Amino acid sequence: MSLRTIMIFPKFENIEIIDSIRKKYDPLADLVRPHITIVFPFESEMSNDELAAVLDERLKGIPAFDMELCGFGKQSEPFGNFLFLNLVKGAELIVKMHDLFYSNDFKNFFMDYPYMPHMTVGKLSTVEELEEAFEGVKTIEDSFVTRVRKISVEMIGEHEESIIILEKELLYDGEI
Repeated sequence: MSLRTIMIFPKFENIEIIDSIRKKYDPLADLVRPHITIVFPFESEMSNDELAAVLDERLKGIPAFDMELCGFGKQSEPFGNFLFLNLVKGAELIVKMHDLFYSNDFKNFFMDYPYMPHMTVGKLSTVEELEEAFEGVKTIEDSFVTRVRKISVEMIGEHEESIIILEKELLYDGEI
């Protein structure tokens, strides 16, 4: 049994900016594309077909939506020292999906931890390194805009690499 996650892998016209920040500060930059996690890593007996059925059920009625990220944040916690790209548009629907999954099929995996959608762009060893990284990105004013059209399930490989095992298209409701 392997770890799986449910994520959004957004595509931005200016993704190279995010990629360069992650390459500098995120040890997983070469293993997983920039993403927003909806359901954190879980280990389950659920087959991929069963998981696909869960996505079909929980995402029913969730439309494709616009998302924008802009500005950076930082957080030190027992899990590490993190540098975030902030979500400024689309957070409500991502929180809704997160809550739908954790209040139903993944309630056994729920960690009583406040959920705030974001994109992790760095994990630093020390608070001092986090402060230095934040100083290096806090003046970046670029905005990252996209339309989210699908939700992905990733399996985490033995070397922490991302392996996409299924994707669910959201309801289409027009262009941006």
